[in-house]
Amino acid sequence: VSKVVVSSSNKEDSSVDIIGAARETIDELISLMDVDVMCNLRQAESKEVGGPLFEIEGDDSGLLIGRKGETLRSLEFMVRFLVSRKTGERANLSVDVEGYDDRRRQSLSNLANRVAQRVVKTGRSIELEPMNPRERRLVHITLAESGDVYTESSGIGEGRRVVILPR
Repeated sequence: VSKVVVSSSNKEDSSVDIIGAARETIDELISLMDVDVMCNLRQAESKEVGGPLFEIEGDDSGLLIGRKGETLRSLEFMVRFLVSRKTGERANLSVDVEGYDDRRRQSLSNLANRVAQRVVKTGRSIELEPMNPRERRLVHITLAESGDVYTESSGIGEGRRVVILPR
C-alpha cells in the first residue's frame, strides 16, 4: 500500500489543511470524551491567534473548561500537537468553549486596570494571583501603555505571577 503525501507551499492551502485537520481532531477528541458538545469554526483567521479559532458549545461544555480553564488549555494543547503531527507544520489555532477565553480576557483586563488604580492611589506594589503565561502576557499588555505603573513577573512554575508596581 502506497501513501500519497500532498505538500503545498501556498499559505491558503496550508490554512485549509490546518482547519480540516483541526476540525477532524477536535471531533475525534470530543467523541472519545463522550461529551454532548459541538465544534464550529468561529473565525478562519484570528489576528490574535494567527490562525483559525474554533468554538465548542453544548450541554457538557463546562466539563471542557475545567478549573480556571485548565482543561480547555490542555485540550487546545492536544489539538495543536496532533494537528501539527498530521499536517507537518506548526498549528497556530485556538479552541474556546462557550466564549470562556473572551470572558477571561475581559475579566483579567478589568482586574489589571482596577489593581493599577489601587497601586497609583497607595504608591505600593501589588502581586496578582498566580497565572499561566497567556494570562500574564495579557496583564502585561493591558498595562504596557500606562505612565503610572509597570509590571514584572515573579515566582517560578505554576506560582508565577504578575506584580504591578508604581513608576
